[in-house]
Amino acid sequence: MKTEKTIAAIEEEIVDEFSLFDSWDDKYEYIIDLGKKLPPLEEEHKKDENRVRGCQSTVWLVADYKDGKVHFRADSDSRIVKGLISMLIRVLSGHAPDEIINAKLEFIHRIGMTTHLAQTRSNGLLAMVKQMKNYALAFKVKNSLSI
Repeated sequence: MKTEKTIAAIEEEIVDEFSLFDSWDDKYEYIIDLGKKLPPLEEEHKKDENRVRGCQSTVWLVADYKDGKVHFRADSDSRIVKGLISMLIRVLSGHAPDEIINAKLEFIHRIGMTTHLAQTRSNGLLAMVKQMKNYALAFKVKNSLSI
């Protein structure tokens, strides 16, 4: 049986990966590469109701709830933002709503994103995190009402 990695363990992997790069140019290139690996979101999900508010770039985010876990899919018209959302999906997708809601997401600070992103990108990153946590909260509430 495959054991699920904790959010903290996945965050630690990302911190380790980023420690391999000396320059922020290399780190940005890596983030863009992560975005290229993100599966494209189906066109029917690229609608206004799935847009993340507060992002300068267009970001679409959808979430599904299956077997007690939240699964995220996303896309963006910006290569760097697509990389950022792919990291958030890697960390948060496939976890229970409570785990997502309570995730500290310290890797964002530890890899230096808070100091190297432009203010608008930083705000967008926070908006993506907030939207993901809101989805988790909605699934938690919906699930508790259906018991």
